[in-house]
Amino acid sequence: MTEGGLVTIACIQLAPVIGDAAESLKRIDVEVRDAAGRGANIVVLPELANCGYMFADREELLASAQPLDGPYIRELVRTASELGIVIVSGFSELAAGDEVYNSAVIVDRNGVLARYRKTHLWNTEKSCGFIAGDGYPPVVDTQYGRLGLMICYDLEFPEWVRRIALDGADLLCAPVNWPLYPRPAAERPGEIVRVQSDAAVNRMFIAVADRVGHERGQDWLGGTVIVDADGYPITSIQLGEEHTAMVTVDLALARDKSISPLNDVHADRRLDLYNRR
Repeated sequence: MTEGGLVTIACIQLAPVIGDAAESLKRIDVEVRDAAGRGANIVVLPELANCGYMFADREELLASAQPLDGPYIRELVRTASELGIVIVSGFSELAAGDEVYNSAVIVDRNGVLARYRKTHLWNTEKSCGFIAGDGYPPVVDTQYGRLGLMICYDLEFPEWVRRIALDGADLLCAPVNWPLYPRPAAERPGEIVRVQSDAAVNRMFIAVADRVGHERGQDWLGGTVIVDADGYPITSIQLGEEHTAMVTVDLALARDKSISPLNDVHADRRLDLYNRR
């Protein structure tokens, strides 16, 4: 941890360029360096940050994918090492047998600390060629705290988020691509509300990096937000705009699960009752 336990988190909200990995990487590099120059210790990028999302078919998806030791992840590791930061990013992962996963990594100066393959696939991810992951979301120790990792639709499953919290994550990092959907006037997007709930019921910080832009008929929410262990947003929400959400927090606060002198959100669970039919 940094001196005093304080850590600066940055979530970068940008628009990946589908079919142009070089341009996407160029934009990512500029924004990551800017965030690090402003003091960020942990930088979170969106889901599939290196390649875009709206693939026409499996052939296009396959052409976008890179192995875990491919050029995109190598560049992230190089940048993290140079800047002394932790980087979290989504990417399209090419695995053995030409299988493609919607994946994310946590990297630092030591290389890849964790790789996670999205378990809960959303909508056309199921039809364009992605394979669902079958591993638990990782929690790893870094120089800046204990980080958990999952991707977008995974956040909709309380059981999955709870597992990250029970495994001791101080901060859950979540690359996402949230589609823009209609909502009642003056209402906060439901995706953000659910993340606030995830954070509050687990007393855990959550950092969400969303994307923006219009891609092949799909508009994106741009709901990037960092939420504290009480479930409140602690960064401005700039829907649909390219920006970097940044805040300095004491991640150690996430290790206190008490919400009153006699209540603890983890210790008070009634596991003897939850599985009754």
